[in-house]
Amino acid sequence: MMKNAKYDLVVFGATSFVGQILTKYLAEYFSQQGEKLNWAIAGRSKNKLEEVKNFLGSSGKNLPILIADAGNDADLKALCANTRVVVSTVGPYALYGEPLIKACVENGTDYCDLTGETQWIKKMIETYEPQAQQSGARIVHCCGFDSVPSDMGVYYLQQQALKQFGAPATQVKMRVKTLKGGASGGTVASLINVIQEAAADPVLRKQLINPYSICPQDHTFTQKQDFIKTAKLDFDFNAWIAPFVMAAVNERVVHRSNALSGNAYGSNFSYNEAILTGSGIQGRLKAVGIVAGLGAFMLGAVNKPISQLMERHLLPKPGEGPTPEQQLSGRFDLRFFGKTNAGQSLRIKVTGDRDPGYGSTGKMLGQAAISLALDYVKDGEKVGRGGGFWTPATMFDERFIQRLTNHAGLVFEEI
Repeated sequence: MMKNAKYDLVVFGATSFVGQILTKYLAEYFSQQGEKLNWAIAGRSKNKLEEVKNFLGSSGKNLPILIADAGNDADLKALCANTRVVVSTVGPYALYGEPLIKACVENGTDYCDLTGETQWIKKMIETYEPQAQQSGARIVHCCGFDSVPSDMGVYYLQQQALKQFGAPATQVKMRVKTLKGGASGGTVASLINVIQEAAADPVLRKQLINPYSICPQDHTFTQKQDFIKTAKLDFDFNAWIAPFVMAAVNERVVHRSNALSGNAYGSNFSYNEAILTGSGIQGRLKAVGIVAGLGAFMLGAVNKPISQLMERHLLPKPGEGPTPEQQLSGRFDLRFFGKTNAGQSLRIKVTGDRDPGYGSTGKMLGQAAISLALDYVKDGEKVGRGGGFWTPATMFDERFIQRLTNHAGLVFEEI
């Protein structure tokens, strides 16, 4: 039985950089579209929440404000008791995220976020999944640029493969053709946090290179995965490729989706991601340059004094990010290549019309939250997936792709 809550949806961390983008998106969406939800914004600073609300103008004038601190269990318990769905933008999640997961799981409250921190996701699954299955809380991590385009892109490709070939594509590659948009301080802080944790912990380092690290413990996958670490020539795309910084997250999410869907992509499924850098000598030089740049960033992040200098002088601070103009001029274009066991192949393109990390992520996360609140509920009961830790591609379905296409500026198409 679904609880009778005061709110359908609460945005937790509405004053963060992405939280503000998400809140603005939801306010405009609900004032312009037919869909309606009883929603509120939450965070620890009443003054900052008032600022966010005032910035929304007429579309936010009746928006309730809830005061809750990420570290206060009583606050979070009260919050989760009063809403059906929580969407959280309070990162780095490894530092601030667990108390809210705990409160959602205990209250049977559905939850989504935009974390890309696989070591934290693994810990949350191991700690709380049995309780979530009992309480009915549906927890969906990675609902931003990592990993919605990758996870739903592979889902879409597999749907097309089944229609055309009657079999899944057991070998899939994703290649980033275009990625335009700035980083925010919150993302950089999360990335540096992961690198520093891994440098200090050999067990974590081993986890981070295991492609199946967030799959259920009883998974049966043994397929060796090709994790792109160097510049190389990719003959399926006739171009040079370089490592993609989000691959470490996205690849693991896609493998978890395969496991949770009963090995629907095949028990010998292989998947990797990389950046396309072009053909010929120019393409090779660009690929080598990306490898060198990533190496320098990793070394700098591991060294505490250097990372502090980088954070102080070179990198955006938490709460900072691309300007509204940069978000509007940003975009992404991802290309997928899939091949069945029989050798039949197809190509898919997934594009977004805003900068990936913020403008697009705000819209994707917003639609994930709305979908949780509206699409998987019928006559006052939860429908679809039961309680547990789901990926975007296993919690959601074609309706989510439709939402992303109609309301979040994404396009999924075969090429």
